[in-house]
Amino acid sequence: MPEPIKTFNTAVEATLEVIGGKWKPVILFFLTFGKKRNGEFRSLMPVITQKVLTQQLRELEEDGVIQRTVFNVVPPRVEYELTDYGWSLKEILHLMCRWGDAHIERVYGDQAAVLAQPQTKE
Repeated sequence: MPEPIKTFNTAVEATLEVIGGKWKPVILFFLTFGKKRNGEFRSLMPVITQKVLTQQLRELEEDGVIQRTVFNVVPPRVEYELTDYGWSLKEILHLMCRWGDAHIERVYGDQAAVLAQPQTKE
């Protein structure tokens, strides 16, 4: 039997390989509420640089989690949305958000602010 090409310590590591990092889960979370354009991401995540946003979007597209659609109009319009494969992450992303809300309350109380407050109750 041939050796596996890639070895993971746990399947969590495989998940984090695709959605890990500071911005990818945030991008994916916002996409669970619908298609987004570049400017919408920049408004929702004002701290992210254009370079990093572009890089993260490209990596998510390469992994088949998001789809980039270019409209042939002037000025050019590009929209990003979750693929069917990407939609399979919705539950975990919303659970992460709920856990984060509880964590913020527990650790920071009213000394922290969350910029985006989408409803994640299903």
